[in-house]
Amino acid sequence: MKKPVFIIFVIVALVQLAVPAKMILDKENILSFGTPYKFRTAPVDPYDPFRGKYITLRFDANQFDVPNDTSWKSDDIVYVHLGKDSAGFAKIKDLTRQPPADDNIDFVKARIRYAYDDKVTIEYSFNHFYMEESKAADAETTYRNSQFDTAQVVYALVNVRKGEAALKDVMINDMSIADIVAEQK
Repeated sequence: MKKPVFIIFVIVALVQLAVPAKMILDKENILSFGTPYKFRTAPVDPYDPFRGKYITLRFDANQFDVPNDTSWKSDDIVYVHLGKDSAGFAKIKDLTRQPPADDNIDFVKARIRYAYDDKVTIEYSFNHFYMEESKAADAETTYRNSQFDTAQVVYALVNVRKGEAALKDVMINDMSIADIVAEQK
């Protein structure tokens, strides 16, 4: 009688370990083998740039023109086809309701935040950069100040693979925000 209960317990324990392990391995796979994209960030309301222990990011490449198409609705799931501009920053090449069939197209799954005036505004899943708790306040100040300094180049480094994305780092003038905060101390 005790043997079946123990076997069930072991199976349940293994499943509980396997699920988060798979999630971690999937993200590591994207970071290791995905195509890196640099998304320019845009200023966020300076009074609420952090919620908890992460930086809230907004991106310049978050709007796409859809002339004379009123079928796009808020909260729709879309697939954003990505490309790079001449400076190497991410740009939206196309927006579709289905993932592209071509494996050579880099894309991410996103949500429509709102659609108006022949424009669709996208909300990406990688808009939060989590920080070590002891560095969060300094990183918040550094990030906010850099957003309003036009001489600073601020972007998120995001790896993309098969529709999934993983936020790798937030960079200010090609230097990690974590390194900047560490140098300030």
